Amino acid sequence: MAFTRMDEGRVEQWVEIGRQVAARQTRMPQVIKSMLLRLGEQMDGFAIDQLQHGLQTATRAYRAGAAEELIVAALCHDIGKVISVENHPAIAAEILKPYVSRDTYEIVRTHQDFQGRHYYALMGKDPNARRQYENEAWYDLACRFTDEWDQTSFDPAYETLPLDFFEPMIDRVFTKGFIPVQEMEAKL
Repeated sequence: MAFTRMDEGRVEQWVEIGRQVAARQTRMPQVIKSMLLRLGEQMDGFAIDQLQHGLQTATRAYRAGAAEELIVAALCHDIGKVISVENHPAIAAEILKPYVSRDTYEIVRTHQDFQGRHYYALMGKDPNARRQYENEAWYDLACRFTDEWDQTSFDPAYETLPLDFFEPMIDRVFTKGFIPVQEMEAKL
């Protein structure tokens, strides 16, 4: 049934591809949880591993009354480190993009520049890199995200909620926003 060139695909082939992609998409929460667990292998010189860091960040967001998608974004904001530390914010943001608002996407995408306020000067970088975003509607929330939740979340003694507490949130956020196969078929 598969074609060897996209320009040769027939409607019924695209419907089948859509069915298979939709089936795989339902497993996205498990993929995200697997990536989060891999962060547990990364200490990177900190007092806690990167999974615990994400859990602490999400716990702080939850306790501050943040919206569910922002809590999940706090949990997943460093998930890109599974692939690359250097450009992890962009990777994490692109993973989240189909599932969250533009503001939440931008907060994750730019969180490194916002965190830079706390350590960029030590590395010879501009600690005020966040200023380039100060006219954005999400700027104040990004400051809160990094200053109150993210940069404070490296404490082995902090009472952190476990991953299973956040799993229902992960399930809800990472299963929304996709067109069911039946709708796709009706459009074709």
